[in-house]
Formats: sequence, C-alpha cells, structure tokens
Amino acid sequence: MDEKDLEVTESEDGEKEAERPAPEHPDYKNEIVALIRSGLAPRPMRERLMDYHENDVAMSLELLNKEERRKLYGLLDTATLANVFEYADEPQQYLAELTIRRRVAVLSKLEVPAVVEYLRQLSKEERNIIIELLDDDVRREITLALSFDEDEIGSRMTTNYVTIHTGVSVREAMRELVDQAAENDNISTLYVVDEDGTLSGAIDLKDLIIAREGSDLDNIIMTSYPYVYAEEEIADCIDRIRGYSEDSIPVLDRDNKLRGVLTAQDITDLVDDAMGEDYAKLAGLTAEEDLEEPLRKSIGKRLPWLLVLLGLGLVVSSVVGVFETVVSHLALIVAFQSLVLDMAGNAGTQSLAVTIRVLMDEQVSGRQKLFLVLKEARVGLLNGLILGVLSFTFIGLYLMGFKGQAPAAAFSMSFCTGFALLVAMLLSSITGTVIPLAFHKLKIDPAVASGPLITTLNDLVAVVTYYGLAWVLLINVMGL
Repeated sequence: MDEKDLEVTESEDGEKEAERPAPEHPDYKNEIVALIRSGLAPRPMRERLMDYHENDVAMSLELLNKEERRKLYGLLDTATLANVFEYADEPQQYLAELTIRRRVAVLSKLEVPAVVEYLRQLSKEERNIIIELLDDDVRREITLALSFDEDEIGSRMTTNYVTIHTGVSVREAMRELVDQAAENDNISTLYVVDEDGTLSGAIDLKDLIIAREGSDLDNIIMTSYPYVYAEEEIADCIDRIRGYSEDSIPVLDRDNKLRGVLTAQDITDLVDDAMGEDYAKLAGLTAEEDLEEPLRKSIGKRLPWLLVLLGLGLVVSSVVGVFETVVSHLALIVAFQSLVLDMAGNAGTQSLAVTIRVLMDEQVSGRQKLFLVLKEARVGLLNGLILGVLSFTFIGLYLMGFKGQAPAAAFSMSFCTGFALLVAMLLSSITGTVIPLAFHKLKIDPAVASGPLITTLNDLVAVVTYYGLAWVLLINVMGL
C-alpha cells in the first residue's frame, strides 16, 4: 500500500498513533452496473436500486449498453426515471430510447426548461406529436415556454412555485402552502400576488413558519424582492441575476403578472452557459460548440474570426518585410523574435482576462476603469523590467558562450531584446486592457476582444518595437 493511502492520527496529547488506511469512497455507479447485469429478479433488483441516489443511477447510464439501459428503465417508476434524467449529462439520448408513451410520461415529470430544451432539438412534426400527447396543464406550460425565443428568460422559466394571495392571514397562508406543496416542491420562497396575479413581494418559508398565527402577513413580505421580465434577453440580465443569492427569481410579463420562476438550478445553468459562451469567444469563436455539431456549422463559427486574424497576420508579416534590411544584416536577431512576441502576447492575454472579469460588474465606474488601465500598465512595466533584465543577462551570456560573439556585440543584441521585451509587455498590457474597455463602451461584448485578436495586435506592436529598436541601435548607432 502506498504511503499516500495511509492516514496518520494523533492522540489528545499529540503523539502519533498507528497508521491506518484512509477510507475510500464507494463506487456506486459500478455497483449499479453490476446489479443490472446480475441475474437478480426484477422485484429485489428494483428494491436494491431504490437505495441509490438518482445522480448515481444517472452516472451509471453511460457504462451500460442500450439493452441494459432499457432494462433499467423498466425497473424504475416514471417519477424516479425523470429524476434520473434530470441528473444525466445527455438526457436527450436516453429519452430517445423510451417508447413514445413512456417518453411523454417522463417529460410530464421533468422541469419545464429541460422539456423545452429537448423539444427544440426535435423536428417540428415530432415536437407537435409529443406536445399533443402531454396533459393539458403540462401542455400549457410547455407552449408558453416555447412561445419565447431561446435567448429570452421566458424560455427557461418554470411554474414550479407556490403563490399566496394578499390579504390572507398567516394560518390561511400556511394552508395554501400545504395545498400547493403537493404539486410544487420549490417552496423555500413563497410569492405573494394580488387578485389579478401582479407580484406584490415574497416570503421566506422560515419567516412564515415562525410567524404567529394572529400576526399581519404584510409584516413578513419582502416587497423589494428581485425579479426579471420574461421577454428580457438572458445575456442582458444574467449579471443581475448572478448578483442575488436567492433560491429562485420570479419572472413577470409586461403587465407585471407572475408567469414563472427561475430556480437555483436554472440560474446555475444560465451562468454555466454564459461562461461557456465567453470561453468560446476568448478562443476566437462566435458561439459555443459541442461534439454533435455538424462540420459545416463548426466551420461557420470559426472561419469569420480566422479571416480577420489572417488579415492582421498579413499586416504583421508585411511589417517584418519592411525590416528586411535588419534581418539581412543581423540574421541571428530572428532567433529571439518569438521570445518577444510570445511574452507580449501572454501579457496582453492576462490583462484581457482581468479586464473582462472586472467588466462583469456592471456598476464599475469610469474612475475604476482608469485605475484598472494604470494598474495593468504598472504591472506590465514591472514584469517587463524583470523579464527584460533576465533576457539581457542570459541572452548576452548565451551569445558569448555558444555563438562566439564579442561581449559588446552580444550584450548590445541582448539589450535590444530585453528592452524590446520591456516595451512590448508594457504596450501589450495597455492594449489588453483598453481594447475590451472600448468594446464595452461601444456596447459590444468585451469577450469578443478575444485572445487571438489581442495576441495578433500585440504581435504587431512587438514586431515594430523589436525590429525598430534593432535598426536604430544595432545598425545605425553601433554599425553591426
């Protein structure tokens, strides 16, 4: 047994006791797979399965083949199977393995956003067939959600919430909660509406429980509770939603009537999607990709930015061509070009990441933005100074020891490289900060000022700095 698998304990007086193996986490998903593949009869197998959490069952699905999964589906009741699919990474794949009648039954138990996401992936004919087979109440909810564009908040809301009407007593509010909790399990926050459904506020479940029966309900209503509108674009309000630590956020229509809520899981999914899109943009893509995406669609997402970067790359190459005299006289200087370009690009990308993170806060002031530019400039200057000195020293020694250069020539060239590195990192840090700030000012997503774009622009800055300094210092001044 390895030493890392042992756990050392100490007695109360601080002396070490005998070493013992650290406890291992049970491998539930493989236990479930072994259970499905066993020859156990259906009834005891179902009873054993019910001992596992739905998440563990969901994780086991990917280890089972299609026939084994169908065997598992037959052992679970509809509600449990729906809960399993809620945890699955690719529920669409598993839903397709069910009969149409069982699929409709499971969809009726899933949260509305999950059902809407599944239906959007079907053809119009398949979607209409399934919608017609759903229960009336579920069909109304799904039709409402599908009436919104997939980029709008309304497409992600659910009707899994509890409402209490204004003017009722604490006792009556508790009775309404008990009645509605049978159908809606999202009960940590209760929403108060007036007679026509207009939102009046929210009540924390704990406050309702500890309230005295004869007390006024208005005393525990939070009237300044956050909310969003169903027709709002997700991208426009995701930062506002993320700023609240609530279990759910109410969704209103244009008349301020409560139409649904975003649950904590919905909010988490929205934030994850937003982060995925920002990451895609930082990679130079126009949108996020997945493994199932057609080749033509992937090319369409990547090609526009690549064409822009190709144009910028041609500009960089043309600038290098302007300095062909420098290269022809000092061919060795080309060896250190990548050093300057790479470090400048790295510095610019770091500043870009910091700036985008700061701009996630919509309340950041103009003074704070100016402070950010100055700070990143100082960081780039100091980092460039440290790395420039190191480059000056080690490149000079390298040229003397391995290339046989005279000390004056070696350290002149290393000084040129080190100083160019300093200037390039300073300018790249400023560029990586100013460009996303400018994009944000122009109401353009700052994540579009992506790593490849910043890196290419910084290459242009670094090339001009490096070869320009070499031309002035090494050729015109020193005559090398």
